[in-house]
Amino acid sequence: MSELGDKLKKRTKEFALRVIRMTEALPRGHAGKVLGQQILRSATSIGANYREAYRARSTAEFVAKMGDCLRELEETGYWLELIEEAGLLGATKLSALRKETNELTALFVTIIKSKKRFLNS
Repeated sequence: MSELGDKLKKRTKEFALRVIRMTEALPRGHAGKVLGQQILRSATSIGANYREAYRARSTAEFVAKMGDCLRELEETGYWLELIEEAGLLGATKLSALRKETNELTALFVTIIKSKKRFLNS
């Protein structure tokens, strides 16, 4: 794995750990439980799919797995929005996670576009 690959592997794992800790702060009501479970699934899937991408047997498979990462990031962003807009946690508590979601999304989009250009050349 490249240096960038190692950094993203670590970064996606740390992101998942941060989301795990955030879910522990959610209210214990029905909405907190459901949204907590949803965001746990999507946020922890990002790193798992990223690791699978680097074990891909082809560039096309790599791009497909990276697309899975991107979909999970989009879903995680959605759950963060709902958690905030439902008033379960305040914007200040979620701002760092939302920022990281956006940064990771930008990185994954760039990687996917780069690999797609390689496939099409």
